[in-house]
Amino acid sequence: MKLDPILDKAVRLARKRKYNDAIKTLEVEANRYYGSFTYYYLLGISYLYTKIFGVALTYLRLAAEQKMRDPNTLLGLAALYLNHGDTDKAVDLYLEVQSIDEKNKIAIKALKIIRKYPGPENISTWIDSGKLHTLFPPFPMVAIPTGHLFVGLGAAIVAVIIFIGVAAKTNLITLPGQRGRRAVPVEFILEKESFETPVQAGGSYRYVLTRSQVLDDYNDARKLFTEYRDDAARVRLNRILESNASEEIKNSARVLISYMEIPGFSTLKDRFSFNDVIKDPYLYRDCHIIWRGTVSNLNVGQIQTSFHLLVGYDTNRILEGIVQVDYNSAIPVNPERPVEILGRIIPISTEPGIRIQGVALHQAGLLDNR
Repeated sequence: MKLDPILDKAVRLARKRKYNDAIKTLEVEANRYYGSFTYYYLLGISYLYTKIFGVALTYLRLAAEQKMRDPNTLLGLAALYLNHGDTDKAVDLYLEVQSIDEKNKIAIKALKIIRKYPGPENISTWIDSGKLHTLFPPFPMVAIPTGHLFVGLGAAIVAVIIFIGVAAKTNLITLPGQRGRRAVPVEFILEKESFETPVQAGGSYRYVLTRSQVLDDYNDARKLFTEYRDDAARVRLNRILESNASEEIKNSARVLISYMEIPGFSTLKDRFSFNDVIKDPYLYRDCHIIWRGTVSNLNVGQIQTSFHLLVGYDTNRILEGIVQVDYNSAIPVNPERPVEILGRIIPISTEPGIRIQGVALHQAGLLDNR
């Protein structure tokens, strides 16, 4: 794995079991790596190996918010739940890892141990024996120093050339500096019968669509997914899920949603305004937004942060609306300064019809002049 010099240094220290040194290297760079999955993951497992489990949980949750289906992050969270005696939650996470990587050795081992030591008391006895670390996820491998690369280089070059030649024809790889089209999951490819009967008769639905509307939304979502425009694709899929589309098509839509990624401030491609969202919250269910505003009713607890965001009022000119924002971690917020939030839309029954589950937050003087 190729990392930048700072992350590379932290990994090398951690792999030498100098976990505290790795943590010191990373923590002073918090602003540089805000919203970085790799940064949160490295800090999370560094704290995990030092047995500072509360902080490990905070960073691994932040990593999971960036990549919810990363197996190693799920393994770290599972180990924390196991240590806390919550074996049911740990089992759920290990099974999720196996659904992603059925041969994952750590998940297989963990499930065997849980079966052997059922119940909180028994698993606590096993943990007290000092073996929990055997279920911790690994640190990433770092790049091999240049001097080690010349052994077998000729054979490697030949193999790479052959692979590139084959992969270029099948769109399996991306050349450096490019992000190729994303493959559509096999489960999202409709059978002939689904194309012939894309709608169902009877029932009560939020949206009643024609045959062509269902198929157009479905095909648009596939195209947008390949372009990494997950939230735009999700709007189409939400309309399908709330409509009279057939159950086969709805199931395929749910499969595609499970492959979608949590965006960052720099990767969210489609922006939805507050006014657009409140007109039809269910259409934007679980879509991500980036909104600016000011904070009121701030409440920072040990494991959560919540406030009301006055959307659009960062310039003290236009108030678009007020929405509840919740974060699953304690984060510093200065209520005297504007904020920029990245979050997920959740429809609710009370006004304004939505709340926001926070993913990340920016707060800087630069926002004052935007």
